[in-house]
Amino acid sequence: MTHNPMPTPVDKLLKKHPNLVQSDMLKVESHVQREQGEWLINTLTITGQSVPFVYKRRRRYKSLQGQRVNITYYPAVDTVAGIEFEVMKVVRIRVA
Repeated sequence: MTHNPMPTPVDKLLKKHPNLVQSDMLKVESHVQREQGEWLINTLTITGQSVPFVYKRRRRYKSLQGQRVNITYYPAVDTVAGIEFEVMKVVRIRVA
């Protein structure tokens, strides 16, 4: 008899959206928060990754620099001043 554990929130997200990627225990090199209207745009750089990870929050958050994190994200393109940049849009982030 096989035991099927309950799917986690991440499992449900990944099943519903096949383009999502889940990465665990990533080390945050830098964490920058900048205001954009009512939102704070958070940009993370991850050790070994050349593409920034971006997400929005309503309030300032403690710096994640040096922390290990689990991130659910998908690849996207942001356009700044007419120039396209590859980014990873973060859907879910948790300190590992």
